[in-house]
Amino acid sequence: MLASGLLLVSVLAFLVILVLMSVWKQRKLSGKMPPGPTPLPFIGNYLQLNTAQMYNSLMKISKRYGPVFTVHLGPRRRIVVLWGQEAVKEALVDQAEEFSGRGEQATFDSFFEGYGLVFSSGERAKQLRRFSIATLRDFGMGKRGVEERILEEAGYLLEALQKTNGALIDPTFYLSRAVSNVMSSIVFGDRFDYEDQEFLSLLRMMLETFQFTASSTGQLYEMFSSVMKRLPGPQQQAYKGLKALEDFIAKKVEQHQSTLDPNSPRDFIDSFLIRMQEEKDPNTEFFMKNLVLTTLNLFAAGTETISTTLRYGFLLLMKHPDVEAKVHEEIDRVIGRNRQPKYEDRTKMPYTEAVIHEIQRFGDVIPMGVPRRVTKDTKFRDFLIPKGTDVFPVLGSVLKDSKFFSNPKDFNPKHFLDGNMQFKKNDAFVPFSLGKRYCFGEGLARMELFLFLTIILQNFRFRSSQAPQDIDVSPQLVGFGTLPPNYTMSFLSR
Repeated sequence: MLASGLLLVSVLAFLVILVLMSVWKQRKLSGKMPPGPTPLPFIGNYLQLNTAQMYNSLMKISKRYGPVFTVHLGPRRRIVVLWGQEAVKEALVDQAEEFSGRGEQATFDSFFEGYGLVFSSGERAKQLRRFSIATLRDFGMGKRGVEERILEEAGYLLEALQKTNGALIDPTFYLSRAVSNVMSSIVFGDRFDYEDQEFLSLLRMMLETFQFTASSTGQLYEMFSSVMKRLPGPQQQAYKGLKALEDFIAKKVEQHQSTLDPNSPRDFIDSFLIRMQEEKDPNTEFFMKNLVLTTLNLFAAGTETISTTLRYGFLLLMKHPDVEAKVHEEIDRVIGRNRQPKYEDRTKMPYTEAVIHEIQRFGDVIPMGVPRRVTKDTKFRDFLIPKGTDVFPVLGSVLKDSKFFSNPKDFNPKHFLDGNMQFKKNDAFVPFSLGKRYCFGEGLARMELFLFLTIILQNFRFRSSQAPQDIDVSPQLVGFGTLPPNYTMSFLSR
């Protein structure tokens, strides 16, 4: 009994010492690092962070500690969080170089390991980004423009929707097939048939991985990945999905290698392969692993974010039939029913532009932003953030900043309309992020959202199985990503 009592006292004393050391370390840094809740040994700030409501947890902490604060995810990750338009802009724009590193996103980091376009840093990120921007410009805006690609794909989508004959359907994979085919034509040089089972399997894997990052388990993985990556669970399924996508793209690259004409690149993969052949620098970033994983970055990012935004948009329009009716009216007045919309039409369609912006703002598809990392010891406001510290620029807190949006929790296109019902820009509209690591696919995304939405609404009206007042537009999941609730709808010919 005495021995067991002494053991218990020893264990308790050890735990008290750990807590005191943690508090001392936190206080030692308090004059330098932004403030935040005191972390506990092993679990960090787990008790203050509800993994099912991560955004709301961070919002609660921001109300106590201000727009720049520190949280600890698990035993090893110290994160500086930026909350609201002023803090995010000040960091990502005014101090763009210092905040240009790529921070950890556990689900993807364990797979990409710093390779590829999105999850790399330093010289690798700069070289791959410059090459990707130039190459996508060549194949997106060159002899066969991206608008033509989108309009062609919209024709296939309309045909598929007409075949539903007004039945209730889940629009998820109708939208993801169309959106993904636009990027597929740029990176692979061709589109997929909508009935291609391998294509559908790839889309399911991308959606499942995105769902995992938005889930409570996905947020738990952000805190305890060093342990969870060795355990069974949905994190293993997410990894398998990414591996299957990598294998598919590696197979595509092999096919391209066997038919490559160095004088006539057909797509992104060809252009990268040619650059690999031309490269003389032994320290080049143009090698096979970067090719495969950069292509995976473009294929996945060019699919999930836009298709999820459209899916959320359709639900919001069924919830607000008055908004849908006004968009129909503007389409009929500016475009009519007898020609396809053009991207240039948007300049004459302020209400539709406002609706699309409000869908993006309300949908808030990447609420946490892709994590950044400071590239050197950085003086920010009254704080000193050590080199290598990860930063969460919470884009959702900008898109819902009450200083810029009168009713940020409500869906209201007037957030982007002036007193004359003309479209007005808003400095807090940042769904594509800011600074040196902003999403360079913004132009393509804007064009897809406008053309797909207007073409569909030109031809169909939406019907839900529920009355508008009964439709719940609250997100199903909010983590790294935001996912709308599952729903069915009818596309009724106009």
